Amino acid sequence: MRLDRQFEQHKEAILALCERVFSHGRVLQGPEVAALEDQLCGVMGTNRAVAVGSATDALFFTLVAAGINAGDRVAIPCHKIASALATHDDLLRKIASTGRPVLMSTGMSTMEQIRHAVKILDSDNFMLAHCTSSYPAAYQELNLTMLQTLAAEFDCPVGYSGHEAGLSTTIASVVLGATFVERHVTLNRTLWGSHMIASVEPQGMTRLARYIRIIESALPDGVKKVYDSELPIIAKLRGN
Repeated sequence: MRLDRQFEQHKEAILALCERVFSHGRVLQGPEVAALEDQLCGVMGTNRAVAVGSATDALFFTLVAAGINAGDRVAIPCHKIASALATHDDLLRKIASTGRPVLMSTGMSTMEQIRHAVKILDSDNFMLAHCTSSYPAAYQELNLTMLQTLAAEFDCPVGYSGHEAGLSTTIASVVLGATFVERHVTLNRTLWGSHMIASVEPQGMTRLARYIRIIESALPDGVKKVYDSELPIIAKLRGN
């Protein structure tokens, strides 16, 4: 059954379940999420994989919650190609045909696969994100200098999509030339799910943004100069 028809058929029961979720006023924990999935499965008369186990379903219910219904036209400003889909040639061709900006992650990919994907996209309006697709990614497998390798070969902005625990290596990516950063976000890293340990809570995102801005202000242009703030120190320590 098409997802929009499936939702319409069970709309009242599903929205009632959602209302119960929202009335909690807090983040649901793992067992509560599983119980909700079981309830949805019961409403829709199907198994959990079909009911709530796909990103498509999650996206659909998110759009409905935002007031966007089946048949509505939604403006898509750009496309994000996940690492898992970077070798899906048909998808890449379809995305290329839209003419929209593209951001492609490069986890699990060889350089040859990246070159092949970029050739298919054939765009002058795309970005590449270096990443390692494990959760959490081991620090010794982040290979941050790949940022410089990608920047040297491809004429596009290169950024970093971090799947590691913590913030320090994501901040370091900016020093190595990342023009943008991407991290998974969660309300609570102790929640159930394989991505949670590699995610960043809201207060962590605030710190990450602040630290990146500090790093950017500290980099400038690589031209050696004597700053006005140093002049009194020159007079004090050199006597001239």
